[in-house]
This record gives sequence, structure tokens and C-alpha cells, in this order.
Amino acid sequence: MAEEPFGERTEKATEKRRTEARKKGQVARSREIPSVMILLTGLSVLFLLSTYFYQQLSGLMVQLLQRTGTLTVNPANIQVLTGEIAWFLFKVLSPIFLALMAAGILSNYMQVGHLFSLEVIQPKLSKLSFIKGISRLFSKQAAAELIKSILKIMIIGWVAYSTIREEMPSILTLLNQEVGSQFQYIGVVVFRLFLKTLLVMSGLAALDYVFQRWSHEKSLRMAKREVKEELKQSEGDPLIKARIRSIQRELARKRMMAELPRADVIITNPTHLAVALNYKSEVMNAPKVVAKGAGLIAEKIKEIGRTHQIPLVENKPLAQVLFKTVEIGQTIPSALYQAVADILAYVYRMKNKTF
Repeated sequence: MAEEPFGERTEKATEKRRTEARKKGQVARSREIPSVMILLTGLSVLFLLSTYFYQQLSGLMVQLLQRTGTLTVNPANIQVLTGEIAWFLFKVLSPIFLALMAAGILSNYMQVGHLFSLEVIQPKLSKLSFIKGISRLFSKQAAAELIKSILKIMIIGWVAYSTIREEMPSILTLLNQEVGSQFQYIGVVVFRLFLKTLLVMSGLAALDYVFQRWSHEKSLRMAKREVKEELKQSEGDPLIKARIRSIQRELARKRMMAELPRADVIITNPTHLAVALNYKSEVMNAPKVVAKGAGLIAEKIKEIGRTHQIPLVENKPLAQVLFKTVEIGQTIPSALYQAVADILAYVYRMKNKTF
């Protein structure tokens, strides 16, 4: 078997792949569920309106028999009579027709939701390909549908045969009964046959829906390379994004270093962390972090601090808290006011400033 262009399809479909497939009308849908819904609806309507149908059809038969002696047989009269009968049957049977139509629409809506796609019916030259037509005819999907249809016919046929065989003793006695009793008995047997068929078809529909879901999910699977390519298209190349983040970090670092000379004090832990604070009492409510870093960046901060004669104060707990909880440009939390105030007071005394 030839390998797929992108490799083996082992990954679950992404949301984008599912959306595109849905736009094309490719959804998991069982044809057995509408059949079951239509049969159930038909049985329900016949059961609920059986008296109404019986009365209307009986009245029609009475009218036809009454007119047989007076009706002149010619093309015009036959045409009129046929139209009257057709219109009468349409009015009488319209409830069941509307119910069956609603059942078909509802059963499909329950499976796929709101979906309208013209792509399925668009003319394509590929559909006229003889080779592709033969390949679809002998595909796994076609074989599965054929096996499913054969099994359905066999099972439903067996149900019908077993039901009629059970009723055979009673059927033989129908000749000795009145016409009304015969029709009543036949109606009961037919209803029982349809009910058993409905139960069997419900089980088959459930199995078929599970199979269709599995088959649909399998058809949507993607290769790992396809997932990566889609990720690149939707979010950009990871290498380019990493480069952009690196440039952004470098620019932020340069801005931080440019602000560093304005700091009043640099708090260290003493070797791994460095946090620079600035405080202008006339414009600030609390001291602000203007730079911070760990490792090599911390060393760079301390180096710039020495160059600009910014005091370096070692306070390991305070440096760790400031580094973890306060971002650059933010003021310190009120819980640290006292600790930072003590350090600033110490620094101002060293510089002979008033705090």
C-alpha cells in the first residue's frame, strides 16, 4: 500500500480540519436513523389516527359504490372522478405525509445540526472519472454498506417470517370470519410486524451510527507533519516567533538598562539576583522597580550600578520577594513598604539626603 504524502495519519483532527470538512458536507451521519424515525412516526400516526382514516376511507368507498349506478363512463367523467379521489386522499393522508417529512428532517438535524453545503452537489469532472468510479465501487466503504444492507435484509426478513409463521394457525381461520374481523386481524398483525421491525432497525441504526462516527473520525485523521503545517499557517512559524520574542526581550532589556542609572538603590541576594528601585516622593506613592534580573543580567545590573555609583544593598529575602512578585515598572506592594523604607533611609543617610 502506498504511503500517504505526509506519512501515517495517526493524529486526531484539529478543529480547523473538522470545520473545513463540515463546510464540504463531510459529517458523520447514519442513513438508518432517518429510516427508524420515519417508521416510528408512521406507526404512531397510524395508531393515533386509525379511527379517522378508517372512517374517511369507508365514507369514500360508500360514495363510490353509490355513484356506480348513475355515473356515465366517459373520459371526461373518469378524469373528474380521478381528480376528486386524488384530492380526497391527499387531504386525508396529508397529516401522515407531513409527519413523515418532519421526522426525516428532524432525524438528520439531530445528527449533524444546522448544516447547509452546496459543495456536495457542485459538478466536478473528477466525479465522471471511470477509474475513480470503479475504485469507489470496490472501496471499503462500499463493501461495508453492502454487508450492512445484506444483514439488514436478512434480519428483517427473518423477523417477518417468524411473525407470520406464529400467526399461520390464525390466518387459516380467516375465511370463516366476517370481512370486518379479517381487516381488523390483518391490521393487528401488520402493526405487530412493523413494531418488531422497528425494534430491530433501532438496534441496527445505533450500531451503524457508531460505525459512521468511527469511520468519519478515521477519515479526518492527520499526519504529524500536517498538524505542524497547519500550526504554522494559523500561528506562524515557531522559529520566526522565537526570533521575535528574542528581539522583544532584547529591546526590553535595553530599555531596562537605560532606566537603571536613575535608580536609588540596588538590592541583591547577593550573587544571583539584583533588583533596582527608584523613588521620587514628590511624584510617586511608593518605590518602583526599574530593573531586575538573575544570573548574568544581575551581574550586568550591579556593574552598571557601580559605574553610576548606585548603592548596592544585600538583603536576600527582600531581593527574592521583589524579584518574584513585582514586575518592571510596577510599584512595590504595601507589605514591603517598611522593609524598603528602612533600606532607602539607610541609603539617603549615606548620601546625606533627607528622607
